Amino acid sequence: MAKEIKKTQDNGGYTAQSIQVLEGLEPVRKRPGMYIGGTSTEGLHHLIWEVVNNSIDEAMAGYCKNVIIKMLPDNVIEIADDGRGIPVEKHPQTKKSTLETVLTVLHAGGKFGGNGYKISGGLHGVGVSVVNALSVWTKAEVKRDGKVYSMEFERGKPKTKEPKILGKAEGTGTIISFQADPEIFPEIKYSWEKILGYVRQQAYLTKGVSIKVYDQREQGREKAYGFLFDGGLISFVKFLNRGKEIKNRTPFYVEKKMEQEDVLVELAMQYTDGYKEHVFSFANNIFTPEGGMHEAGFRAALTRALNNYAKKANILKEKDESFTAEDLQEGLTAVISVKLRNPQFEGQTKAKLGNGEIRGIVSGVTSEALTDYLESHPEDAKAIISKCLLTAKARIAARAAKDAVIRKGALEGMTLPGKLADCSSRNPEDSELYIVEGDSAGGSAKQGRDRKFQAILPLRGKLVNVEKTSLDKVVKSDTLKPIIIALGAGIGDSFDIAKLRYHRIIIMADADVDGSHIRTLLLTFFYRYYEDLIRNGYIYIAQPPLYRIQKGKEVIYAYTEEEKNTLVKELADKIDKKGKKDEPAEEIVVETDAEEEGGSEVGEKIAGLNLQRYKGLGEMNPTQLWETTMDPERRMMKQVKIEDAEAADRIFDVLMGNEVEPRRRFIQTHAKSVQNLDV
Repeated sequence: MAKEIKKTQDNGGYTAQSIQVLEGLEPVRKRPGMYIGGTSTEGLHHLIWEVVNNSIDEAMAGYCKNVIIKMLPDNVIEIADDGRGIPVEKHPQTKKSTLETVLTVLHAGGKFGGNGYKISGGLHGVGVSVVNALSVWTKAEVKRDGKVYSMEFERGKPKTKEPKILGKAEGTGTIISFQADPEIFPEIKYSWEKILGYVRQQAYLTKGVSIKVYDQREQGREKAYGFLFDGGLISFVKFLNRGKEIKNRTPFYVEKKMEQEDVLVELAMQYTDGYKEHVFSFANNIFTPEGGMHEAGFRAALTRALNNYAKKANILKEKDESFTAEDLQEGLTAVISVKLRNPQFEGQTKAKLGNGEIRGIVSGVTSEALTDYLESHPEDAKAIISKCLLTAKARIAARAAKDAVIRKGALEGMTLPGKLADCSSRNPEDSELYIVEGDSAGGSAKQGRDRKFQAILPLRGKLVNVEKTSLDKVVKSDTLKPIIIALGAGIGDSFDIAKLRYHRIIIMADADVDGSHIRTLLLTFFYRYYEDLIRNGYIYIAQPPLYRIQKGKEVIYAYTEEEKNTLVKELADKIDKKGKKDEPAEEIVVETDAEEEGGSEVGEKIAGLNLQRYKGLGEMNPTQLWETTMDPERRMMKQVKIEDAEAADRIFDVLMGNEVEPRRRFIQTHAKSVQNLDV
């Protein structure tokens, strides 16, 4: 046996010395992605969330009323609260100050049983110690027991053995200051909007807590913003529905503490005239985008309560006639918040609540309260039921229209009115669909593509704005119907992502105002009816070049004005260095969208260069379109992502919705920031 071990060691060198033991906070610095999800802008901001969540935990426990966040020069972040203050006495296990223990030991805190917190937002229990590990320096200042204590750290290691006593203090609280480490984060740039978005959400979920944010990074350009919502989730729902036509003027709201189960259920709901639902669920103030048991309990109670009321009021008369869950989704805005002692989150991203007992608790609380609400608010109840009836009728009409579309598609062998040129591959992972603006560009794309994996679908006719259209009209649309059939995954209640025929769906439109409008309409369509495709990373936007620059036989493409200017300068300098400076300059024709003089204008005079400005995709021959926009080895594409669903939804409402006033204000606000507008 000994010989065998020695042989293994000789061959592989895999010994006890090969095993590295990381102590203290070293694992965090070695693998930051395991603790904060990565070192991109999301991970950077996660440092702030970890500290803010500690303050919110104090607020949820009833000990904190004020939180102040400051963005200071040199990327310093300071977060203060008036909670109880982190304990400073010696910890019985570590034999060190509790303050040092909290900031230097992973999984140390008041959230693992004991009497610290009954309810907390800590997902991983690593909290402020991770912030300490990933910062150049961290400083903790605690007001407690009538004194002010301070302790400083460098890259996770304490500078002193004990906290210093700075003097006497009134009240209690904690101030955490830190400077994120550039050795960990490639770019340290905090987003004012991102911080405000997160803080606003936390303020809605923790009613009565005041949160103020200050941006003091640049002298003379200070900004300040505050949040205080005594209305809690009612205020949240009203915020989500601002600018929309409301059905039930009085939002439904319930808050109930289940003492025996140690669970708090809070819920607010309101219907609008929209076609999409907006349901946001939280567990201990942590957003659960994939829902879970709390959301399932709410939906079951909603279906049951509305059906019971509609039948009792003789609105639904036939015994077999009932609203489906789908009928109750259109126009629904709801926020569900549960606070419980031991949340169990499912999946790697912790995006789903798995506590089975929560479903019955939320369902019972919602059902009882919603039944009372409908009885005591007859006008609001009537408005909600009327909205659901319209949705049910549209569902029946949409199903008939959709079945007709699918049948027609099958009969025609998927040869669509839009003249889909399909690819030969039947593997969705390898296949991509180009949705192309116009027949001219469609023709070039069909000739230039790789037929093995690239399908082309030229758009014909005017695109429907789905923000103002019901599903039955969407599936009848001459422009959207071919897309629905080409995707093969159905739509609405028949949608099945497993049947999707392409895993790359690429919108390819001209780089002008009309092209931007088409992209916006298509993105609205995908966001409202195929959100899962965006969340799975299947939607892309092609980036065709703006310019073709030729010097002799060398051809280079520029995708922006800035890139064009840089390339022209570099090529001109090369020509100068070769001694061609004194050669006669050629007149370069730069094609534009200007209507004067045949749609072109004379550009700069640069010797030896030929510069062409593309008006649109249709101007490119098949070879050029392949080289610049379709060749996987050379093309540039933008992948469409939803980083903030609430903000994305809001901007679609503003740009594409029925309300004109919010759109007018948006244009007035952003008009000055628009450059190089093609009209």
